[in-house]
Amino acid sequence: MKIFKSIYPEKINQGEMHRYLLSAIAPRPICFASTIDKKGRVNLSPFSFFNVFSSNPPILIFSPSRRGRDNSIKHTLENVKEVNEVVVNTVNYSMVNQMALSSADFAKGINEFEKAGLTPIQSEFVLPPRVAESPASFECKVKQILPLGEGPGAGNLVIAEVILMHFQQDYLDKENQLITTSMDLVARMGDEWYSRATKDSLFSLPKPTGKLGMGIDNLPEYVRNSSVLTGNDLGELGNLSHLPSQNILEEAQREPRVQELFEKTLPQREIEFHLLAQKIIRNGNPQLGLSILILSEQKK
Repeated sequence: MKIFKSIYPEKINQGEMHRYLLSAIAPRPICFASTIDKKGRVNLSPFSFFNVFSSNPPILIFSPSRRGRDNSIKHTLENVKEVNEVVVNTVNYSMVNQMALSSADFAKGINEFEKAGLTPIQSEFVLPPRVAESPASFECKVKQILPLGEGPGAGNLVIAEVILMHFQQDYLDKENQLITTSMDLVARMGDEWYSRATKDSLFSLPKPTGKLGMGIDNLPEYVRNSSVLTGNDLGELGNLSHLPSQNILEEAQREPRVQELFEKTLPQREIEFHLLAQKIIRNGNPQLGLSILILSEQKK
């Protein structure tokens, strides 16, 4: 039985709430927002309260929060109120230190492109420049700014519609699709931690398609209550459309590995059957894995 600590938001201070949320809701993609004020002064700043919320129309939302220490608002928020435009740039590992440098509290009017040594490129439809080093940049018109509160830490949702996208050619395949495994994007975690989406850290998980899975609830009880199988293993089995047929069970019974296990005595045999099934499930054959579990129970 797992033990949980429950916390009421109103019983902790804003700083504690901030730390809990940012550590638990992670990783968060980074919006590297370039904006401009009515005097033409450029600002560049990262925000991890950010994501894509619609593809038709294409909508990105980020939130420059009020500062926790003094309740002041950030230059980015001031700028988008004055000039309703923003370029949302993404961040990869090769520029992460420059991104971090730009997040310092420079005075109003200081150009973070210059401070961080980043290269501005003139946008085509909006006034703020985009970041040449970014793998992807989105020219946006700000549709709405929605304040969520007036106190320290309160967010301000900047709802921005994408009007033009730019992608570095190095990250596109022959069909002009982005290559996820090569972008090396970084994301924000809690405290001073970041995560890096390297090829080795990524995994693919196809969406359930075709026939509906039968669900974990339709697996035999002895499978659901296995002391070996994890929730992920059971998820794989539950995604099968039905229990194995008799023909499949007979085919599984002829497996040499299964025959060897039948020579062993209980309860060791049962554990080894479950370990073998788990290995087979994780190697991409959940149907055979489930068949082995059923055979194990039948031979008790």
